[in-house]
Amino acid sequence: MPPWIEYFAVAVCAITAVLAAEGKCMDLFGVIVLALVTAVGGGTIRDLCLGVRPLFWIAQPMYLWVALGAAVATFVLVRFVHLPARVLDIADAFGLALFGIVGTEKALAYEAPGIVAILLGIVTGVAGGILRDVLRREIPWVFQAEVDLYATAVFAGALVFVLLREWMPPSESHRYIGMGVILILRLAAMRWKLRLPTYRGRGV
Repeated sequence: MPPWIEYFAVAVCAITAVLAAEGKCMDLFGVIVLALVTAVGGGTIRDLCLGVRPLFWIAQPMYLWVALGAAVATFVLVRFVHLPARVLDIADAFGLALFGIVGTEKALAYEAPGIVAILLGIVTGVAGGILRDVLRREIPWVFQAEVDLYATAVFAGALVFVLLREWMPPSESHRYIGMGVILILRLAAMRWKLRLPTYRGRGV
């Protein structure tokens, strides 16, 4: 995985955390904590599951600096420019696509079975956002019925990536196709309100 993709994913997720802090009366320290947790939370859980030591952001502290820089820059920007709420959704979709395939590819590099790699791709993509929303004292997006396809989009993109890796000749394009599937599904779901069926018992 080219390092720039991971750095970009970390920056995007840090930005989403800052945008999500709007209306929560957080100071700069609180926003930075939220951004760091969002940016590295999913990857941390992935590395712990894979038994990777040291964790990726300990081995390469540049990830923390990228997240910190993106968070501070966004914190300053939003004090002067109002960003529409849709910006958060779009930025989050990009972070979801990038981290979903980053996590899947790293799991495969550590010889995880395909289904495990897909699961860890989902964890990498959504766990940071879950931690972000818990710290904001909100129900995480991934668990909200009214939120359009989210983890499902990561599953689809990661599955396509794994199948391409298994059945096609090696190619750098596989990861970008997987990211594209996640991004397109998520944006299409946002546009046309595509959602999974909601659980309802017989008595409801």
